[in-house]
Amino acid sequence: MTAGAGTPIRVLIVDDHAAIRAGMKFILESSPEIEVVGEASDGNAAVTNATALRPDVVLMDVRMPGMDGIAATQAIVGARLAQVLILTTFDVDEYIFGALRAGAAGFLLKTAEPAALLDAVRKVAVGDAVITPEATRRLLDAYVSLDREAARNAAPGAVVPGDQLTDRETEVLGLIAEGLSNRDIAARLNISSGTTKTHVSRVLTKLGCRSRTQAAIIAREDRLV
Repeated sequence: MTAGAGTPIRVLIVDDHAAIRAGMKFILESSPEIEVVGEASDGNAAVTNATALRPDVVLMDVRMPGMDGIAATQAIVGARLAQVLILTTFDVDEYIFGALRAGAAGFLLKTAEPAALLDAVRKVAVGDAVITPEATRRLLDAYVSLDREAARNAAPGAVVPGDQLTDRETEVLGLIAEGLSNRDIAARLNISSGTTKTHVSRVLTKLGCRSRTQAAIIAREDRLV
């Protein structure tokens, strides 16, 4: 789901440290465009609150007691309850790659400047992907390695997801891989925002992706564009 034009972006903050939640809430509520609708200290509470509150964006910590942020992200994204923006220190890579596979819309360092946090929430709320520059290379290298291993294990004659894309969808995928937002794609192709969202949704579905980030990585690795 994405935030509608003219309405506040509803955010759920998930972190097992109360001080971090308070700091994030203070930053987010400094913007009139954003409304913090709830908090959670673990993954189970995150899923419960996301189901009840239906936020536009969930700011998700990764390592928490009980259900971790990866499992919570998979549950929330799988049920289409909200977009998930992962907050991390990037000290344990496998957690981040797991979150990517779970469908996280983006990754942001907990040390990010307030302006970067606000900008990331706004972008994720409208369906765009956000990856902090410090993580981009590591994410690409690791994900490509995993995909190559999967490709080696694939059955001969397996269908290549990219073969199912129309010419227009392939064009849209290329722009996603360039990092363009839906608004930028619409402007580049001279199409409406609604048509752009439809194309992006079909691309993700055909590639079996939960997020734009996954689609961009697959496009680059498999040379679909």
